[in-house]
Amino acid sequence: MPLDSAAEQEATSCDVLVIGGGPAGATAATLLAERGRRVILLEKDRHPRFHIGESLLPLNLRIFERLGVAERVAAIGVYKPGARFVSDEHGKHVAFSFAAGLNQDYTHAYQVRRSEFDLLLFQRAREAGADAREGMRVLDVVLDARGGHRITARDEAGALHAFRARFLIDASGRDTFLATAMGTKARNPHNTTAALYAHFEGVAPFGEAEDGNITIHLFDEGWFWMIPLRDGIMSVGVVSNPAFFKRRRGSLEAFFLATLASVPSVARRVAGARLAGEVTATGNYSYTSKVMQGEGWLMAGDAYAFLDPIFSSGVLLAMAGAEMGAEVADVWLDDPARAAPLARRFEAKVKRAIASLAWLIYRINTPVLRDMFMEPKNRFRMREGLVSLLAGDVHANVNRQMPVLAFKLAYHALSLAYRFGYRLRPEGLVKAPPRAQPLPAE
Repeated sequence: MPLDSAAEQEATSCDVLVIGGGPAGATAATLLAERGRRVILLEKDRHPRFHIGESLLPLNLRIFERLGVAERVAAIGVYKPGARFVSDEHGKHVAFSFAAGLNQDYTHAYQVRRSEFDLLLFQRAREAGADAREGMRVLDVVLDARGGHRITARDEAGALHAFRARFLIDASGRDTFLATAMGTKARNPHNTTAALYAHFEGVAPFGEAEDGNITIHLFDEGWFWMIPLRDGIMSVGVVSNPAFFKRRRGSLEAFFLATLASVPSVARRVAGARLAGEVTATGNYSYTSKVMQGEGWLMAGDAYAFLDPIFSSGVLLAMAGAEMGAEVADVWLDDPARAAPLARRFEAKVKRAIASLAWLIYRINTPVLRDMFMEPKNRFRMREGLVSLLAGDVHANVNRQMPVLAFKLAYHALSLAYRFGYRLRPEGLVKAPPRAQPLPAE
């Protein structure tokens, strides 16, 4: 909905306009405002608002420190020392402590209510000097790096607002504003998962007392998450394939509760629990835009791509991408030619980080990878390498990449053994009844 020429002449000008006031948008806005750039941040909703993605990773801590919010995040979060995987098929559980990873700089994380966390980051952007506006839905963007990108937004009262920005950052999350407008959003046909989730009160801890770990309960057709939050709230969700959800008869709530009750290790924990909010559904998690950046603009976080949430990577990828994107924007404003190679490196690093996590995500439902999670070995420091991946250390140096490579090679070797009827067990490779091995996407 472009404005007429008279309205455009009254457009508010800025150095950088950021679409979306979530973690990616607030991070980019804060860093650029701190450098003295005129930044406008437009968020369609009002904080606080509910959002999924409540489990953070240790490598988030470095960015919190840079933003100056580390103590504030700690004050609203539940201390998260690691991640626990539970498999009824294997009859056991395994906990991975972040302190046992290769990167010893950051050895814990936090679980947070996203309503509080996102508000905290949005307010930090305002403190830094960004013109951060809520209730402003972007309707139209005309990209024009030379004359200034033209952005039209509508406020909650229905009034239209015009903006002209030298640089544009799309951090609109799963709204994928630019990718949708450009027709560049491509759903991942190999990862068409969906999810149901809600907050509960009275969920039993996995052990005698709550330890702060995120717990992933594996079952034949997917996995459950259980994320402890403050005030006795547990975020609980199930992720599976479309065929599983097509079996639903009746309400979302009834289907969700029945699904929780169908897996013994999960049913034990929710037996005395009460819903503390509505059951929510979301589908087809995984997508990527065919383009990520161009002359005077870029996409950050979920606006570019989103992966299955099993390894809690969403917020970290969003904030790390926004941090790098802010650097590109800052340089571009002074020297577009010098920014071009930075933008290419930014794109390559984001794609490499996504690929590192995608390798695990595409294989999490295969018996071989599940066996490796439940029987973790540390030959060639493989377990430490796996912990580092789980911690979000996706930009690791070569020394920290070698154990991850060893883990991948072990996976391929065990996959070959699986074809001949062998599976990994505590005592080593043993003959086991054959079972369908889903083919991972490459």
